[in-house]
Amino acid sequence: MRDSPELAPIWTPTPAIADRSAMRQFFAHASLASRAREAGPVATPAPDAPYADWHRWSCAVPEQFWGELWDFCGVLGDEYSQAAAVAPHQQGRVLLRGHLMAPPGPDGPEWFPQARLNYAENLLRRRDDAPAIIARNEGGTRREISFAQLADQSGDAASALARDGVVIGDRVAGFLPNIPEAVIGMLGAVTLGGIWTSCSPDFGVPGVLDRFGQVQPRVLICADGYRYAGKEIDCLARIREIVAAIPSIQRVVVVPFLRDRLNAADLEGIRGAVTWSDWLAQAEATPKFARLPFDHPLYVMYSSGTTGLPKCMVHCGGGVLLQHLKEHQLHCDIGPADRVFYFTTCGWMMWNWLVSVLATGATIVLYDGAPLPPADPAALWRMAAEERVTVCGTSAKFIAASETAELTPHRDFDLGALHTILSTGSPLAAHGFDYVMRDVKPGVHLASISGGTDLIASFALGNPLLPVWRGELQCAGLGMAVDVFDETGKPRRGEAGELVCTRPFPSMPVVFWDDPDGSKYRDAYFNFFPGVWRHGDWIERTAHDGYIIHGRSDATLNPGGVRIGTAEIYRQVEQVPGVIESIVVGQELADGAGGTETRVVLFVRLSDGVTLDDTLRETIRRRLRENTSPHHVPRVIAQVRDIPRTISGKITELAVRDVVHGRPVKNMDAMANPEALQEFRDRPELRL
Repeated sequence: MRDSPELAPIWTPTPAIADRSAMRQFFAHASLASRAREAGPVATPAPDAPYADWHRWSCAVPEQFWGELWDFCGVLGDEYSQAAAVAPHQQGRVLLRGHLMAPPGPDGPEWFPQARLNYAENLLRRRDDAPAIIARNEGGTRREISFAQLADQSGDAASALARDGVVIGDRVAGFLPNIPEAVIGMLGAVTLGGIWTSCSPDFGVPGVLDRFGQVQPRVLICADGYRYAGKEIDCLARIREIVAAIPSIQRVVVVPFLRDRLNAADLEGIRGAVTWSDWLAQAEATPKFARLPFDHPLYVMYSSGTTGLPKCMVHCGGGVLLQHLKEHQLHCDIGPADRVFYFTTCGWMMWNWLVSVLATGATIVLYDGAPLPPADPAALWRMAAEERVTVCGTSAKFIAASETAELTPHRDFDLGALHTILSTGSPLAAHGFDYVMRDVKPGVHLASISGGTDLIASFALGNPLLPVWRGELQCAGLGMAVDVFDETGKPRRGEAGELVCTRPFPSMPVVFWDDPDGSKYRDAYFNFFPGVWRHGDWIERTAHDGYIIHGRSDATLNPGGVRIGTAEIYRQVEQVPGVIESIVVGQELADGAGGTETRVVLFVRLSDGVTLDDTLRETIRRRLRENTSPHHVPRVIAQVRDIPRTISGKITELAVRDVVHGRPVKNMDAMANPEALQEFRDRPELRL
């Protein structure tokens, strides 16, 4: 049988938390505004109405919801705001062709067609001496930059980029650790109307060329190297190769990160190279913010590239800004007094998400290095205490690793400022919820969130008005028409199915790069269920209107015709003593009747000194049989020393499945540890 239903939530907001939340304030704002204006086609709920009523309203009348959100968050921009006093949500002023769920454009939805704004201007609106960025690394170095200093340095970067010829639409690329220069370079580029794109410095040369080579940047901002897990990794040789292979790069700005300073010999052989300080010294008058259409490109983001050349998703400034303001202010309850940290690299969308926090006037905390450095595995929790972090974001993998390392932040550090912990990257197991509530900070608001690079935001996430149930994401985000479909495209209730979105939202990619007829875009999301966004997650809606993510739908298992999400297996296996982590795939075998059957194969990484024997195998099988179903029980269980992951930290089930079946893995450069795949090749346990 499956785990028994939870009898009570593990966290419930107090009336004081709910009443003072920005979400409750927004509901009051929207309700009051609706009474002052012409009634819309759907009645606006009362301010104290259940969240489910407000969610239905936000999806039913998106032009009202997103328009009210613009006003509530005080977005800086032209035309839409000027017209707001007269006809703020007049038909067509917020959304054209909103009934079409399709790629944006003339044949699809168009958001805020009359608005003009600049993303950087909205992030740089605060100009006082309070800290905008606190940056730390695993070596203990700390830097602080005020909002006033950030505005000045971003203006200098914009001026230097303008001198280098950057104009509206040019690409500026970052190949940087998670340091302030990445934020400053991005803000400088966007001030001019440039398009920012970035990779983390742990990418190899082929991985960088697969990404930057497609979009042809004019300027590359990079660092001489980075530190990770006590090691120093020099990047200058890779930078020489990258610049030589991308002829569009005319200027290379190098930040000294490993070295105190860079000399001419360090930069030799790098076309157009200049140090960061010398480059900023070229700055003249600070350029004005280029206010551009809502759908003007802001970022080029990349798919993981594990199944071929990475797809280049172009996201617009207006969509990213408005979506992030909603998630930060309403769903995470972030305000100007907050200090927000997310463990991320510049190659993961959570970096872009974190940087947008500046638009709320809050401080962002950057960290570069290993999440659990060998010299101090509790470094991130220590930093959260020392910097008085109020919102701490990380991955489910990090929470699991903290639990395995038996870290007890609640007892070891003062986390009194911390009110919210966010987790994403993969499903957070139920015992991970227990660990956080027991050993990290009892009573904290723990929000598991899920979305993706595709939308640079979340489909399901936290909510300061709702309880947290063990193992669940709290709710679908406002304005996100999330549903669960079966294979025929019909809504599914009470069991897992495909995660879909049935109405447009502002942070959909505006285009894919080098996709003139839109076929790559449509193939990615719209061809499986015509007129519906199919995201590729296998998900279940719960009795609480929360969600459980069971894994990627293209990695689901199908033994005996029963579709199983891989996360269902991981949740159980990784609670078995001695198991650190696992990865499961389906192996296709001939069934003797001219067809194929699937057998479930589980690989486990074990603690030091633990060996996989028949007793441990039976323990794993019994736990799965008793807590899930007989279909979840693997036919084969094998031990490995490492599990392959993408550079963003996600396990690569599809790559392992290809290796198990003797197929080539299409893009090894997207992997952080491709050598780990050798452990899955030609395993004797998998032979018939």
